[in-house]
Amino acid sequence: MSLLKVQNLGITFGGLKAVDNLSLEIEKNELYGLIGPNGAGKTTVFNMLTGVYKPTTGEFFLNGENLTGKSSIEINRKGIARTFQNIRLFGKMTVADNVMVGLYNQMHYNLVDGLLRSPKYFADEKEFSKRADELLAVFDLYDDRDTLASNLPYGKQRKLEIARALATSPKLLLLDEPAAGMNPNETAELMKTIRFVREKFDMTILLIEHDMKLVMGICERVTVLNFGTELAAGKTSVALNNPQVIKAYLGDD
Repeated sequence: MSLLKVQNLGITFGGLKAVDNLSLEIEKNELYGLIGPNGAGKTTVFNMLTGVYKPTTGEFFLNGENLTGKSSIEINRKGIARTFQNIRLFGKMTVADNVMVGLYNQMHYNLVDGLLRSPKYFADEKEFSKRADELLAVFDLYDDRDTLASNLPYGKQRKLEIARALATSPKLLLLDEPAAGMNPNETAELMKTIRFVREKFDMTILLIEHDMKLVMGICERVTVLNFGTELAAGKTSVALNNPQVIKAYLGDD
């Protein structure tokens, strides 16, 4: 059974079909690319898979469970986490506190425990702090744990955003243009980080990216979107050499 199964997914905004009849399956531990020109509908797909938008048509399943139409919080708790093209950290919070935010979807204490600072509250907070430190160490961010997130260099901010997403214990990690704004050295480091995340956390990753060198370097398979519809799908090297895909990216000669 595929980890993620998308069947005939689509969404319409005021009569405009932003995504139409998209189907794909991603296997556990696969690194899959969702690519296409600007405006192809890629981020709209992510928004449907994370509950930001409710699909107009179709369904999607995680480990066989239908998550279509559920809220963002429900979907995250079921095992889908994401990052964003424009990094969305809590800039005025420390690096450690940003990761702690990701852990709070697993808290066991209730509002009363929090207000009264009960033993259950302190036990959970201690455990969360320990787990946050472990994640930060994995991403070489432990020495920055008390630094404000906004003061980190760009490459480290991207690592922190991935670490925060992983703190929610996802089964599927969605990365929305992680290389956006990066120089070649930062992109090369990011590729190592993505491979590391898959191996270390046994993670399945769905990636939106415009950097074709990165896509070719890490994605086994891709789906190419254009104007909200599938243009090509399959092994990365084959899909990217499809004449229709080349035309969509480069236009007519």
